[in-house]
Amino acid sequence: VVTSPPYNLGTRYKRYDDTLERQDYVAWMGAWGEAVHGALADGGSLFLNIGGKPSDPWGPFEVLMRLRQRFELQNVIHWVKSIAIQKEDVGRYPGITGNISVGHYKPINSPRYINDCHEYIFHLTKAGDVPLDRLAVGVEYQDKSNVARWNGAREDRRCRGNTWFVPYRTIQSRDKQRPHPATFPVKIPEMCVRLHGLERTRRVVDPFLGIGSSAVACVQLGVDFIGFETDADYWAQAEAAVDEALAARTEAD
Repeated sequence: VVTSPPYNLGTRYKRYDDTLERQDYVAWMGAWGEAVHGALADGGSLFLNIGGKPSDPWGPFEVLMRLRQRFELQNVIHWVKSIAIQKEDVGRYPGITGNISVGHYKPINSPRYINDCHEYIFHLTKAGDVPLDRLAVGVEYQDKSNVARWNGAREDRRCRGNTWFVPYRTIQSRDKQRPHPATFPVKIPEMCVRLHGLERTRRVVDPFLGIGSSAVACVQLGVDFIGFETDADYWAQAEAAVDEALAARTEAD
């Protein structure tokens, strides 16, 4: 299961009310979590993308504590949407010739809070012992001497770790290209499925389909998929995105 439900932050959806009382929201998240637990295979994974806001950072953790009644928290992944790297901090790394600031974030005009540039992806499993294909989303070693130095390194690839820098694509029209107010890039569900292991993945489910990012990822990966969405407009957008992905895959084959 790979999903990103409403965060209860007052996001303006077309039909859903994203301003529930906190206890009602946490109870609702727990209810669908119970349903997921019942449907999930013993060796399955739930990748839950959720975020808070600087003035109310506790929401994701309160949800996590509710889900703890049924799940083990196996990994915490930080989806980094914007990052700044100072040249002086990286030394003589090849390719980095100056300061870098890349990605997208929502600026906050506040004397108390800093800009929020990341969200959580909680990896939840039934027993906390699901084996993962870590190198499927791995990265090359920056220092090639480490390939021989580390006993476990059999190739020029290492575990990426729990920080994933995945920025949004730059778009010209939000209404046309990203009509949903809170959706993750296709690369997020793609990486989650790859991490779980393509060979072991029989089917992916997204209970909060939105405009279809998870579905498109599964089309590209060749994995069976089921998605649920209550908003007819978002459903139509998801159908169009899936049709486009299927056509692209057919053309590539």
